[in-house]
Amino acid sequence: MKFTVTIDRDEDGIFVAECSSIPGCVSQGKTGQETIENIKDAIKQCLEVRAERGMPLTVSMREVEVLA
Repeated sequence: MKFTVTIDRDEDGIFVAECSSIPGCVSQGKTGQETIENIKDAIKQCLEVRAERGMPLTVSMREVEVLA
């Protein structure tokens, strides 16, 4: 499975990754590469827990346009 993740850097320089299609699936790392590996592990674990609990594996995502 492929997932889109967002990666940002916090005020302390730590990289933070989030998989928005799996609520609560967040990880971090000291480098971008470490963060990618950590979010992959987090995604696997989140999917396992959701499957064990009979929850949908992901939530639906939609793109919307907002005019400013």
